[in-house]
Amino acid sequence: MSITTIPLRPLVSKARAEKNDRSPHAGKAGHFESFTVHPEGKGCTDMEIGDCNTLHDRNYAGGDRASVAEKEYTPDLSFLTAKHPLFPPMPSYSPPSAIRRIQDYMFIGVSFVLSLCFLTAIFVGALVRTAAVAITDARLRMTGHNPDTQRAFYEEERVRRKARAEADLRWHLRQQKRDTDEEQDLEECPSLEGGKDPIVCDVAYYARRVGLDVETFRVQTEDGFIITLWHMFNPQEYTALSPEARRERGPQVFTRPKMHNPRSQEAPRRYPVLLVHGLLQSAGAFCTNDEDSLAFYLCKAGYDVWLGNNRCGSNPEHTTLSPDDPRMWSWDIRHLGTLDLAALTSRVLYETGFEKLGLVCHSQGTTQTFVALAKDQRPELAERISVFCALAPAVYAGPLVHRPYFRFMSILSPAMFRLVFGIHSFIPVMMTARRLLPPRIYGTLAYWVFSFLFDWSDTRWERDLRHRMFQFAPVYVSAEAMRWWLGSDSFAKHKCILSTEDELRRELTPNDNLPDETVTEHGDHPGDAFLGSSAPSPWYGPGTPPFAFWIGGSDALVDGRRLVDRFHSGREPHARLVHSKIIEEYEHLDVLWAMDAIDQVGQEVKDVIWKTMPDHARHICRAPRGVDFEEI
Repeated sequence: MSITTIPLRPLVSKARAEKNDRSPHAGKAGHFESFTVHPEGKGCTDMEIGDCNTLHDRNYAGGDRASVAEKEYTPDLSFLTAKHPLFPPMPSYSPPSAIRRIQDYMFIGVSFVLSLCFLTAIFVGALVRTAAVAITDARLRMTGHNPDTQRAFYEEERVRRKARAEADLRWHLRQQKRDTDEEQDLEECPSLEGGKDPIVCDVAYYARRVGLDVETFRVQTEDGFIITLWHMFNPQEYTALSPEARRERGPQVFTRPKMHNPRSQEAPRRYPVLLVHGLLQSAGAFCTNDEDSLAFYLCKAGYDVWLGNNRCGSNPEHTTLSPDDPRMWSWDIRHLGTLDLAALTSRVLYETGFEKLGLVCHSQGTTQTFVALAKDQRPELAERISVFCALAPAVYAGPLVHRPYFRFMSILSPAMFRLVFGIHSFIPVMMTARRLLPPRIYGTLAYWVFSFLFDWSDTRWERDLRHRMFQFAPVYVSAEAMRWWLGSDSFAKHKCILSTEDELRRELTPNDNLPDETVTEHGDHPGDAFLGSSAPSPWYGPGTPPFAFWIGGSDALVDGRRLVDRFHSGREPHARLVHSKIIEEYEHLDVLWAMDAIDQVGQEVKDVIWKTMPDHARHICRAPRGVDFEEI
């Protein structure tokens, strides 16, 4: 039996819902349809959920979770199986069998050797580049010059290094004296950890170093993945929930009533903000710069910060599939946006009781959001987002895609790509290296390799924290997801996530005969009806949340300027761009890790979220520190 995508029911648009209601399989209002499982094509197990209110009451009462987990509902994931030129169909694999396992292990063995050869070539290139830089620096030092003085924040780095040493000393003295009588204001967030940084892959540890803490939620996606959601909080005003309360609650999204968590002692409340990470990273990338980390900054400013991790990540987990089953790795960017992002958003809103949240994404996180909000994907998600803040938005390809190693990957046929990089995770030996190597050695090697691959440097970062930054990368990613980015039939070919090559060419061709910029009663751009028009259809329909962009002007990985031009040119009549900023000297990761990122990005993100949140939410939420009320 070949694997197929399980169709989903909730979160459907009005048009899609009407279409489903006309289906002979449509369920009754207030009920979910039954779901039938045929293991190995023999026999069946029928399970169905009754009235939704019964499910809600059971969850609120903290009743029989196991009985709820056993009940299934029929979701509608037809948008994942619909043909699309930018999203090739996922491969289908039969359930495990003796022959299937032999084939899988053969793939694993061959791809391990071939992908290791590829990684070795990249590593050699990184060593050559690093050696060239080291030779140049050595020559400067021999002539009496310090090459570090050319770093953008050299003096500030020295100041912070001294301040960090003093803070470590104070921490040790306080531990020796055990002085706990000193009263602390709630806003001060006294440190809960300190001393020399052991460099660990632990977001909670780095949160405690700045006086915050983190609780971990398990979230189930509609196709069965268990993903991780981190909730950041001030322990002086909030008590973490029990592990049982933080477990997965089933695959349903946006179906339960919202409630405010009574364990929080805060008044007024905090507005929820969800942060989503980039490619080959976890959400820990938002937490590596001490007080200047975006997640810590937003939390201390007054927001309720949640950090979402995509499927697999550091610990691949699924309700029915195992990591050695290729069916667990048959997903791409569309699944991350339409399923993972929906599940994360749903859980945050359930836990906080709000109707909307602010969404902040970096790189691939922006890609999955742009894809999910598109009118032919899952635009209903827009109803739950008050603003979408995109940092280094990855929509159009930058010149880096023409590098030889990326071109090599793009000329591989789908079959050859799977032979070289496998049908499971993408080059898993990278995660093994991160786990086994000492953190400082791994941090150094990871910087060399990723700097070589993506052509950025640490010129604007605090170098003393660089080892910490790479403890949260890479993570497990499916080979199919990387094929979508770099293979022969998706992003690397079309250079865009939502337009084909032909559409991009037409986008650059002026059309004097294009009708006026009006909107039809169906919410479509008038150019949609002109198949031969030089103006392609807009990506987004009515109800799209406001967008805000922060773009690195020196980012060679993606072309953010082209994205801004698209919105300014009126090609997205339904999308409102409330803020855009191009920081000329910034590279791809500088929007997160530059020493002035809070000044250049963080403060503006904080303000944009507040100014775009619903009025009723603004009335019940605490105002972030430093917000200019005169502009609201």
